Amino acid sequence: MITPLIIIGLLVLPVSLAAGLSLLRQQPVRLIPYTYWGLGIAFMYFALGHVVKTDAMVTMLPPWVPMREALIYTTGLLELVIGLALWVPRWQRAAAKCAIAVFILFFPANVYAALNSIGLGGHQWGPVYLFIRAPLQLLLIGWACLLCLSATVTASSDKVEQHGS
Repeated sequence: MITPLIIIGLLVLPVSLAAGLSLLRQQPVRLIPYTYWGLGIAFMYFALGHVVKTDAMVTMLPPWVPMREALIYTTGLLELVIGLALWVPRWQRAAAKCAIAVFILFFPANVYAALNSIGLGGHQWGPVYLFIRAPLQLLLIGWACLLCLSATVTASSDKVEQHGS
């Protein structure tokens, strides 16, 4: 049941470090880039799970899903690409949008695994795990949505500044 704590820790680690350094140096810092990096680290962690725990991930999919192992590797690669893109300013907003889609599209596998008490990361606890996983999923979706919105606000603020000077 430690997996959700690891995910939250990875998500907030860069922001926490940046905020702490900002306080120590008594200099303001834009936290938004660090929020992208936290989500990127979390996605790299997700991708790692697809490689390190492939067999357990395969069991999280119903038996009727074709080529389950190949699907696990493919989705792991997708998560790695999203995780890396979240570190590149040019691709961050698109990657955050992809992250939202992944969180929504992959959630049924988490539900299936929890209802059948299989898999890893707490799913073996059974349906009760959904009381932890569903709010975590909403937190992750909200985090990614915040990044999309902040990118829009930042972009429109930059335009205002450019026109105002």
